Amino acid sequence: MRDGPPTPDQLIARIAATRPVTVADYMAAANAHYYATRDPLGAAGDFTTAPEISQMFGEMVGIWIADLWSRAGIPAFHYVELGPGRGTLAADALRTMARFGCEPIGVHLVETSPALRAAQLARLPAATHHDEVDALPHDAPLVIVANEFFDALPIHQYIRTADGWRELMVERAGDARVAVAGDVPADEAIPTALRGAAKGAIVETMPVAAAIMQRCAFRLSRQGGAMLAVDYGYSGPAAGDTLQAVKAHRFADPFADPGEVDLTAHVDFTTLADAARGAGVAVTPLATQGEWLRRLGIDARLQSLATATPARADELQGQRDRLVDPGAMGDLFKVLAFTAPSWPTPAGFKGDAA
Repeated sequence: MRDGPPTPDQLIARIAATRPVTVADYMAAANAHYYATRDPLGAAGDFTTAPEISQMFGEMVGIWIADLWSRAGIPAFHYVELGPGRGTLAADALRTMARFGCEPIGVHLVETSPALRAAQLARLPAATHHDEVDALPHDAPLVIVANEFFDALPIHQYIRTADGWRELMVERAGDARVAVAGDVPADEAIPTALRGAAKGAIVETMPVAAAIMQRCAFRLSRQGGAMLAVDYGYSGPAAGDTLQAVKAHRFADPFADPGEVDLTAHVDFTTLADAARGAGVAVTPLATQGEWLRRLGIDARLQSLATATPARADELQGQRDRLVDPGAMGDLFKVLAFTAPSWPTPAGFKGDAA
């Protein structure tokens, strides 16, 4: 019997036998195994996302899409989600959109995990799966949702040393793995504003995320449509080490148990915005998740649900607070939208009409 494919640990060990591994390569290999072999969501998993916390999150996304679609002239369009988890967000959004007569001609999920594809089809049996953005249809505008998608993509990390900037590499130290500065100068990879940072400073770049964002933006420019990105992150450029691992809802060592923990990093929304503008799409101001949800009417939806189910009023209030409050997800998570040149300004952002 042939052996199965190598685990990330085995893969990394083979690469490191001849050379260290970049943080990006390490993260890509580890997360590929991690997501391919499990459903990581919920109480029994490693983490919980906003759609799993409350139906109100997906409903606000659905309202956002229906409003934009209406003001765009009710065009035929495809609903697309990148990294759609269990399909919970899509199910809630599509149900809400249908209340306004907003029904896409196709539902497309960009997902490579067999475990998550099965969970998604249980909720969205008519959905079509794709391995990558390039496989999406070309015949109509796309409305793309990316919730906690970009944070799991591989990042490069660079450290300022006494000899200048060097890329951080992952190598073995006995039975452990450590990140160490490489030998090759990397000053050109550092944004100009950060090159003078103090010794020991770390700067992260996300070329994979930027490339995917640009491919999505080119599609919007050619086909029409819009994209919504929600993730924890910041407006760069900024220095700092944001690589983290989570297992069983607790932080873990990113370099222990590769392929068995969820590896993520904070998203630089400035990088996403720059990639999108280069493809000719309009970019909204950056909003916090709390601001965006309030502007779309989450408090009115909370009141409606609490009135309909009084016994759940406290539970629903707790869900809303977790999504909106600054001390919970409200400020840490950011929202950015991108629209085709011919599409209207989306609701929920500073300066809009909502």
